[in-house]
Amino acid sequence: MLTKEILKQVRQIEIRTKGLVNQVFSGEYHSVFKGRGMEFSEVREYQFGDDIRNIDWNVTARFGHPFIKVFEEERELTVILMVDLSGSLSFGSIEKTKQQVAAELSAILAFSALKNNDKVGLILFTDKIEKFVPPRKGNKHVLRIIREVLSFAPVGKKTNIKSALEFMNNAIKKRSIIFMISDFMDEGYEKILRVVGGKHDLIGVVLSDKREEEIPKVGLMKFTDAETGEERWLDTSNSVTQFLLKEIYERKNAQRKSLFISSRLDSIEIQTGQNYIKPLVQFFRLREKRW
Repeated sequence: MLTKEILKQVRQIEIRTKGLVNQVFSGEYHSVFKGRGMEFSEVREYQFGDDIRNIDWNVTARFGHPFIKVFEEERELTVILMVDLSGSLSFGSIEKTKQQVAAELSAILAFSALKNNDKVGLILFTDKIEKFVPPRKGNKHVLRIIREVLSFAPVGKKTNIKSALEFMNNAIKKRSIIFMISDFMDEGYEKILRVVGGKHDLIGVVLSDKREEEIPKVGLMKFTDAETGEERWLDTSNSVTQFLLKEIYERKNAQRKSLFISSRLDSIEIQTGQNYIKPLVQFFRLREKRW
């Protein structure tokens, strides 16, 4: 049963994110993803203002004046939201946890897809596949996706990105746009990431919290691993401890960035305590320039 508090949160997210989609993201989304599934339709004579990159040189040579290829968009695209619900997503040092931010990001992306007449599906994962919602259209369907991300109680606590991507690769055959929303605190998924990224348009949405990089110097503190339950006491005032914690975080972050770059995949970095509008808009505009 959904509590009144969860339904209230879903409604608040719907109002806030729908407004953002209408004002900012729907146009950005459409301009980036409108041409993801173009099919050849016909050849016609060149007209002033046509894109010269679409000139059909074979037909042009045959008739002695320019002809261009005309393409039609596929009527609908498929967007898959892969959302990590492992234990580390329950962390948040300021107003919202990573899971709450993931719900809002899912809402923005889902409502943008809905406005573009695209289907949206959802895969929730930890170290297992927790839930799969097949791609569909409609406002009720998007609201269901928000509810699932916000309130789903996962069985697993750990993270297995490799198994999540393997499931995605087997479950979704049609080329899709995949937004993988996670803090990417995992290893061993490099090969399958490249496989899925070659088949689909895979975009990593990387969630982080400033306290993962900068721990306040408050003396002896007990740290609990949200995924394994392991507990450890650390002296946060110790400069060596501070250095090692920062070094571990930065090394893992650098490895993940390097993997995405070498795999030619895009990523968006979002911190829980910061406004996510700016990095999202930057991502869409950079993609639009490339296409």
